[in-house]
Amino acid sequence: MAYQTIQQEYLQIPVVTRAYTTACVLTTAAVQLELITPFQLYFNPDLILRNYQVWRLITNFLFFGPVGFNFLFNMIFLYRYCRMLEEGSFRGRTADFVFMFLFGGLLMTIFGTFVNLVFLGQAFTIMLVYIWSRRNPSVRMNFFGLLNFQAPFLPWVLMGFSLLLGNSIIVDLLGIAVGHVYYFLEDVFPNQPGGALFSASLLQSSVSHDPSEIILIYERNISYYYKC
Repeated sequence: MAYQTIQQEYLQIPVVTRAYTTACVLTTAAVQLELITPFQLYFNPDLILRNYQVWRLITNFLFFGPVGFNFLFNMIFLYRYCRMLEEGSFRGRTADFVFMFLFGGLLMTIFGTFVNLVFLGQAFTIMLVYIWSRRNPSVRMNFFGLLNFQAPFLPWVLMGFSLLLGNSIIVDLLGIAVGHVYYFLEDVFPNQPGGALFSASLLQSSVSHDPSEIILIYERNISYYYKC
């Protein structure tokens, strides 16, 4: 009976959140059981390009360190805000949610090459927190019963907490930066004059593989800006 209840609760988790958190837990369990080592998981551009170890592009997002406070803290935030996004602003838009994962992962991989980060899971979690916080600006937050603030300040509070623990804030800054890029392109730019026409129509025409439609959209947008 207990097993059925747990299984039912597990299956009620949105599909993307369920897949990602499960992959993170299983990866950590495999490391704890010494089935694999972190050296097989971390992000290394040289090994990816020269030895074709392409799995590192994914596995570096799945490992949050050994089981402990840091792991539990990250998993709680990952599960909570990933699920709230998927059940909130991405409800019924699984493809868009997956696209956000891919877009964020791609940008972090590019930036991670320059800042020498070997595991990007924590930065990805901060990205999810940032996007949720910007889409829920009126929500009041409480941090360990010590601070009360509006949701948009949450990523910065977490960065301050990391600083107090002696951790590098580069990870938090990376997550905030990538989250802001996505937020701007998805929520801010389409609300600018001509922005919605550009983003929605151009994407649709790109999928249709019709160059003439794409050119026509550019001409319409140029005309729209001149009229404004």
